[in-house]
Amino acid sequence: MKIVIVGCGRVGASAAELWDAAGHEVVILDIETRAFERLPSSFNGTAIRGDGTDEDVLRRAGVEGADILLALTEGDNRNIMSAQLAVEALDVRNVVAKVNDPVRATAYAELGLATLCRTGLMVDAMNAHLGLPPSGLAGMQAASGQHPGGEHEHGRHPDVVVAASDAAVEA
Repeated sequence: MKIVIVGCGRVGASAAELWDAAGHEVVILDIETRAFERLPSSFNGTAIRGDGTDEDVLRRAGVEGADILLALTEGDNRNIMSAQLAVEALDVRNVVAKVNDPVRATAYAELGLATLCRTGLMVDAMNAHLGLPPSGLAGMQAASGQHPGGEHEHGRHPDVVVAASDAAVEA
């Protein structure tokens, strides 16, 4: 499976390492070359320095037609832009955008982008540890709607997005 991850922070690097070790084709992008230092020396995927919100960069990185794209940068807006490009222009079947704001995560899911909200996930993890009930905040949400004017040419909706890398290559 071809997995593209936009953002080589702790989560992106950890996911890239796990999926690479499991034998998947992993491509990871980040705007900072130093971010790739988080990847282990055993990483056999592809690391590309480039902007995951730039359609040309994503195309040169081989994102078009990937099985999965995960937008995992620290910026909600960058993640939404990258995920939207993957769905609407690059024929990625499964896309997930990390969105830290629970209200925005729900809104984007309702507009057709699957979202991962660490705020809701962390609060619920703490509540579970403390024996408290779930918060009701957004955690992982499947795409439940469609962006106006954003109908994917094949009528598919995104569910996950991932990218991984081995040696940094400039896109």
